[in-house]
Parts: sequence; C-alpha cells; structure tokens
Amino acid sequence: MSGWDEGAIYYSDQAQSLGGDGSGGTGDSSASASHHSVLQKFKEFLRNFGADKNVFPYRESLKSNSKYLIVDLEDLHAFDADLPAKLRSAPADYLPLFENAAGQVLASLKTKEPGNEGQLEEPIPEDVQILLTSKEDPVSMRSLGAQYISKLVKVAGITIAASRVKAKATYVIVMCKNCKNVQRVPCRPGLGGAIVPRSCSHIPQPGEEPCPLDPWVVVPEKSKYVDQQTLKLQENPEDVPTGELPRNMLLSVDRHLVQTIVPGTRLTIMGIYSIYQAANSSTSHKGAVAVRQPYIRVVGIEEANEANSRGPTDFTQQEIADFKSFAANPDAYKNICSKIAPSIFGHDDVKKAVACLLFGGSRKNLPDGVKLRGDINVLLLGDPSTAKSQFLKFVEKTAPVAVYTSGKGSSAAGLTASVIRDTSSREFYLEGGAMVLADGGVVCIDEFDKMRPEDRVAIHEAMEQQTISIAKAGITTVLNSRTSVLAAANPPSGRYDDLKTAQDNIDLQTTILSRFDLIFIVKDVRNQGQDKIIASHIIKVHASADASIGDNRSSEEDNWLKRYIQYCRTNVHPRLSEPATTLLQNNYVNIRQDMRNQANDTGESAAIPITVRQLEAIVRLSEALAKMKLSHVATEENVQEALRLFKVATMDAARSGINQQINLTTQMANEVKW
Repeated sequence: MSGWDEGAIYYSDQAQSLGGDGSGGTGDSSASASHHSVLQKFKEFLRNFGADKNVFPYRESLKSNSKYLIVDLEDLHAFDADLPAKLRSAPADYLPLFENAAGQVLASLKTKEPGNEGQLEEPIPEDVQILLTSKEDPVSMRSLGAQYISKLVKVAGITIAASRVKAKATYVIVMCKNCKNVQRVPCRPGLGGAIVPRSCSHIPQPGEEPCPLDPWVVVPEKSKYVDQQTLKLQENPEDVPTGELPRNMLLSVDRHLVQTIVPGTRLTIMGIYSIYQAANSSTSHKGAVAVRQPYIRVVGIEEANEANSRGPTDFTQQEIADFKSFAANPDAYKNICSKIAPSIFGHDDVKKAVACLLFGGSRKNLPDGVKLRGDINVLLLGDPSTAKSQFLKFVEKTAPVAVYTSGKGSSAAGLTASVIRDTSSREFYLEGGAMVLADGGVVCIDEFDKMRPEDRVAIHEAMEQQTISIAKAGITTVLNSRTSVLAAANPPSGRYDDLKTAQDNIDLQTTILSRFDLIFIVKDVRNQGQDKIIASHIIKVHASADASIGDNRSSEEDNWLKRYIQYCRTNVHPRLSEPATTLLQNNYVNIRQDMRNQANDTGESAAIPITVRQLEAIVRLSEALAKMKLSHVATEENVQEALRLFKVATMDAARSGINQQINLTTQMANEVKW
C-alpha cells in the first residue's frame, strides 16, 4: 500500500452511479453497453442495408469514396426505427459512434480484397465523415428555441457570407512545463474549445518540486487538426414575415463540407443546434456567464439544383406526363401567355416578353472558356399607371428565384456585393447583394431611371458577363450572378412626351440600353373605346377579388406555372436549326441597314443602338420560345416570332419620337415647346 497517502486526490463516480442499484458504476457500464449495441447496429446497417434487393448502396459508396458517406435517415428508419430517434435526440453522442462504425466497416471491406489473408494486414480504420439527409420539411429559423438545443434540426436559407478556412484541433497534446509530463486533451467539436485541467497529474517524488497550477504548454505539432469554416445563413426572402428583418444563423462546417458553398447559394442543411461562448460577449454582457450564442453544427447539406429553384426539385411521373401533354398542344405558347399576369388587361406583347424572360434561353460554354449568357433582360419604359410595377410583382411571385428591389433604395454595394468586417474575428468577408442572391433567377428593379448613374454602372458587368468582380479590402474574387433583369423606368419628364425626340424621352446611356434584349415603350393612350374596356375590366377585378374559390384556383395555377418553368429551365436546352440561322442572319443585316438609312435621313444616330448584342437577343428569344414547347430545336417559326417581338419592342422604341414623323429644324422644335 505504499504511496496511498502521497498527495493524490481520490474521488468516486457517485453522480454517474445514481441511476444504478447502488453498485459502483452500473449507470456507466449500462451506458457503455448500450453504446456498444448501437455501434453494432450501425455497422450492421452499413453492411446489410438493401440485402433484400441484393443491392448494398452504403457498402458500394464506401468503397468508391472512403472520405465521406451520405446517409438517408429514411433508410435508417426502415432498417431500425430506434436509430433515427436516437440520432435526432442526442446527435452529439451517436454521430461519432456512426462515424466510428463506418470506419470499421470500411476497414473490414478492405481486407476482402483478393490476395489478402485477412489476418495478415488489418487496415487501420480511417476517419469517415457521415453526412445526413432527410426528406422531412425544414423548420423555420424563427422557431428555433431552447428546446432544440443539442437536437438535430433541418433549416433552409441563403448563405450570405463565408469565412476563411481555419484549422480546428480534434485533440490537443499538452506538456507540463515542470515535469515534462504529456497529456492528451480532447476538444469539443464545432465552435467549442478544449477543457484543460488546472493541475498536473504527476505525483512528485520526495525532494522533487511539485508542479504549479496551470503548468501546461500546448504542443501544436503533435496535436491533430481538421478544416473548419463558418457560414452565415439567412432566411429565404419568401419566409420573412411582412415588416420584419430577415434573421440569420451562424453555421459551422468541417472536413469535407469546407469550401463547397459560396455566398448566394440556397441551401437546406441538417445540423446540431448548439451553443457557444461568443468571444466578445464577456465584454458586452458583464456578469452574464450563463448567456450563450446559438449556432448550428452542420452534419449534412442539400444544395438547390442548378436552376436554384425553390421547393422539391424532383418531379413526379404524373407531373412530367402533364407537362409533356401541355407542350404538345399547338396553342401552348398562347396558353402560357394567358397565364402571365391575368389581372392586367392588354399588353399582349409585354406578356409574351415576360414569358420569354421567365423561361430564358440556353447558356453556352465555348471551348475556349468564354460563356455566353442565356438570360433575357427586359426594360419597360413609359407612362405612370401602365401596370409596369404589377408586371414586376407578378414575376417576383412566379419566378423560381426572384429578388425585388427599387432603384432609389438600392446602392451599388447592395446590388452587387459588400465587404464587411466581422466583429469577433476582425477579418473581412463578403456579403452578396441582390444580383448575387438571385443567381439563377430574376432581379426586378423598379424606378430604374431614379438610380444614381454610378450605381447603375455597377450592374453593367452582371447584365452581360453574368459575374460580379470584387477587389476591396484585400479580397479579390468573382461571384456568379446568372440572372435576368426586368427593369421598369419612367421618362425624365414623368410622362412619355410625343413632341420630344427618342433621345430626350429615353434618358439612359446607350451602354446600358444595348444590354437589354427587349425595350418596350408603354404609353397610356387616350382612346374612349379602350378606356371603357379597361374600366370595366378593373371594376370586375375589384368586385371579384374576394371570391375564395377563384383565388384558390389561381394560386394552384401560379404554382403549376412555377413548376413548369422550373422543369423547362432544368431539362430543355434548345439550339437553332440550320434554316433558322440563315433566316436570322438575313434579317439582322436588313435591320442594321434600315437603322443606317434612318440615321442618314435624320442626321443623328438612333437612341437605342442595334448591335451584335441585339442579334444574340433574338437568338435567346427564339430559344426561349422553343423551350416553352419542350422542343430541343428552335425552328424558323420561333425565329419569326422572336423577330416580331423584337420589332414591336426595341425597333419601335428606336424609331419613336417626333423626328420619325416630320423632320424638325431646331427653330421649329423651339416653337413647338413654346
């Protein structure tokens, strides 16, 4: 019994054995036994799931990719109903067991390679990251409260910021300064730190100096690290209640999920709702020791598909059959246009243009790395009260991804991207603006003419190259903004003035005008017959606004249109046929010749330039018209309709103004103004 009294501290595990029957560590041993049985169940699931169909998906994916494994909770539930319940209630306890089981299964699979005896070379179990997915509905970010702490949650949103990658220790090797005793201290996962003991466990020999308090020094080169990154997830714009600011949540991703997400991506994440002690909270909340900040430790990411669509991306066989039968109808184009803003009377060509904008052309990647945009930009310019903003609101509601912004309330940084300094880490990070958040969708900009010129210049690159380049505060990067732009503007005098030239009415630079595929001049024509029809239509809309049955049907139709647009954008990428290209080429040359003749006659160039961009615009319109009918080839008929739209929109706008009716001298123009 020598050394019994030599200064060491002994304690009993009474707190852990309270659940037992009075015998020492019963609680502890039963917990370890249950953990062992769960580990065996996890191993059995990975090895044998799908045995009834003679398909082993998890074994095969482990063999092909030994770094991480994506596990569906529905499969786990089908195998054993207890395991998902355990994972949901205590993920921090059972997920490491699952990863341990995956490592052991992978090691056992590797021994079965031909030529190995099994016992001769036992491979060391590798670290396998388990990523969970589930088909359940995501929880709202606002409803996450204290009852969800340490539970598994599923949340949807948009990433607005991503930090740099850091190295996070999984365990730290510490060494005593006095006696050189080495100890291994495990670190908590996520944003938690390591709890280092205050004193050294070494028992000093007689005559030896005892170790002081806090004697430890970290030995970084012997510790083990994994990559870690923090993201900021913001609520989806459509989930934010009216008048509220969108909430955001801190996410922590590690290992193979690092650097897979860029700002502006729509995500649905599975994670463990956790808490951490914020670095600056001790200074701001004096004495608030028990207050912790929430964050989510991500254990699975589902990214929205390429079309960045909301809602489920998989279509049922019934839906696909409905879409195909609808597209086979010769009147499919007319039917789609009738579904665009049905509450707005007239404006048939604008509705057709908005339909083309929603479906979009085909994005092309050339062999030399040049990317040609497939998105269509439309400008509505004209009098007040001609339903321009209503079109914008309709598109915001119908497009799979849309952001609505007003010209006066938008700055260059708010539309593109801003560099913000993090308060806790003092490092700069990027936050994407409206053009980045609407990647794969539509940006609706109202009051386009009220924007400051320097802010309008900021979206030039986004409208043609479909990227946003940033070089600020040491951050040099390129963000994607593959968006269509639907803009509404008023002429400088508020109303469209027929006595002015086109240049005076369209007070926008040619650089921005050439980036719009279609430019509509919407006039409020005073015509008694038409006024009567419009008045009766508007009164009818107001009278039948409360009919709940029609309302229900219209919301279903909106949803159907959104799904159809989503399906077309994802699955159909048309190209021009040979005869269509010849027709388009000849027409483009004729249009350029007409504009040249017009400039010679009037003595001044057109307000809207007709350039190669306009040729590409007609190509995109033809592809969008083919896409509406689920056709993979844009025919001559599509090109004819695209040319007609182009002529009634951009060509009419270019030819508008008093100079086209009569040749005014400067003196005559001044007399007219008086």
